[in-house]
Amino acid sequence: MGARHALVTGGSGGIGAAIARGLSRAGVAVTVLGRNTARLGAIVAAGDAAFQVEADVTDEAAVASAIAAAEARLGALAILVNGAGAAESAPFARTTRSIWDRMIALNLTATFTVTQAVLPGMLARDVGRVINIASTAGLTGYPYVAAYVAAKHGVIGLTRALARETARSGVTVNAVCPGYTETELLMQSMAKVAQRTGRTAAEVRASFAAANPQGRLVAPEEVAAAVLFLCGPDSGAMTGQAIAVAGGEVM
Repeated sequence: MGARHALVTGGSGGIGAAIARGLSRAGVAVTVLGRNTARLGAIVAAGDAAFQVEADVTDEAAVASAIAAAEARLGALAILVNGAGAAESAPFARTTRSIWDRMIALNLTATFTVTQAVLPGMLARDVGRVINIASTAGLTGYPYVAAYVAAKHGVIGLTRALARETARSGVTVNAVCPGYTETELLMQSMAKVAQRTGRTAAEVRASFAAANPQGRLVAPEEVAAAVLFLCGPDSGAMTGQAIAVAGGEVM
């Protein structure tokens, strides 16, 4: 892929860390952005990223400062992976306005904020790849996570709108939509379900895996592989796509 510069938000663990590692191994200079300084530092120390910047993606000023620092260190950004996100669960009747606002801010508005900071430079140089890490929740509905589902549907809509807007440029905009993926965040969610329902950890894991027709959880590296393809030279005709990495759960 050559000596290009990529920014991966939510890069301190899980899917984001796997994407950073994959891009780095492909020869891309990667900046990881997140809030956990120690975890970001460990990723850089392991050689899975070249630089780290600390910022809350819901803070527009902090994002602008972090991007400026990254570009000053490693040059103009050619790849943006919007990987920051989180899910909170509650029945719709008990979904408070604060839950709603947090889910929209982190999963949708932050994608808008970071992309708006990076995209003009890509368009000026007529080259770039924007990949939004959405979710199968952006392609279908799930109970008890209405705010998260709404936010991820918004990410897919934003992806499609920007793809049309940039279609005649050298920039592509796509989304990757993982199903349940074996990350620390999912493990924490499964632990909460086990505690709330009285089921064993194995029973809860099996129920999550059953959502995937292949009967398993997705590996973060499988999500990263889809991102790497979209960053590559042979993906220029792919834009506005929402690619499910979910074992056939969504078609």
